[in-house]
Amino acid sequence: MEDPSSAPELFLFLASTVHDMKNSVSVVSGTLESLLAASPAPAEAPYPQMAQMLYQTKRLNDNLIQLLALYKRVGKPGYPFDVRPQLLGQLVEQVVAQEKVLLASKGIALHTSFPAELIWCYDEDLIIGVLGHAINNAIRYTSDTIRLSVRQVDAMLEIRVEDNGGGFSPALLAAGAAAMDGATSGVNFATNSTGLGLYFASEVAKMHKHRDASGSIALENGGALGGGCFVLRLP
Repeated sequence: MEDPSSAPELFLFLASTVHDMKNSVSVVSGTLESLLAASPAPAEAPYPQMAQMLYQTKRLNDNLIQLLALYKRVGKPGYPFDVRPQLLGQLVEQVVAQEKVLLASKGIALHTSFPAELIWCYDEDLIIGVLGHAINNAIRYTSDTIRLSVRQVDAMLEIRVEDNGGGFSPALLAAGAAAMDGATSGVNFATNSTGLGLYFASEVAKMHKHRDASGSIALENGGALGGGCFVLRLP
C-alpha cells in the first residue's frame, strides 16, 4: 500500500522535474529564436523548418506550464499561487517579447491595444502562460494577423486574443463552454482541440477571485478582426 506521507515529496519531485524540463525547453526555444532572428533569407531552407521547430517547442513549453499551473492549483509550497498588483502594459510587453520571433518567422502581425497605466491583480506566470498558449493556438487559425487587447469592463478585466481567420468551429466553441464546466469536450486536437488547453486556461481563470467574483474564459467568433476570439476575464 502506498504511504500517504510520501505524496507531498512525490508532488514536489514531479514539479521540480517539470520545472527543469521547462528550463531546458526554454534554452532550445531561445536558441531557435536567435537563429531565426539572424537568418537573412526567411524563404530559404532551413528557415521554414526552424520556424516549425520553434512553434512545436513553444507548444511543449505550454504543456509544461500547464502542469506547473496544476501544481499551483493545489497550493503546494515552492510553487505558490502568487497574485500581485501589476501594470497591464508590462504584461503585454512580456507576451509580445515572448512571441515576436515566432510570429515574424510565420509572417504574422501582432497588434496590441491596452491601457498602459492600468494596474490589476493576477498571477503573472500563469496569465502569461494562458496568453502565450492562446496566441500559439491563434497561429493555427489566422490568415496573417492576431490582436491582443486589454480593457476594463465594469469590475472585470477583459483580455482578448483575436485572429482574422475563418473562426472557431461549433465543436471548438462547445469545448470552450465545457472547459468552464470543469470538463473537456473530447475534440481531437489534431484537428481542433482536445479541450485540455482550454481546461487549463479555465482553471487559471477560476483561481483568480475577488469577493464573490471568479475569472472565466470564453471562445467567440467575430471580434475586431472577424475571426476567432479567446476571451479571458479576471475580477
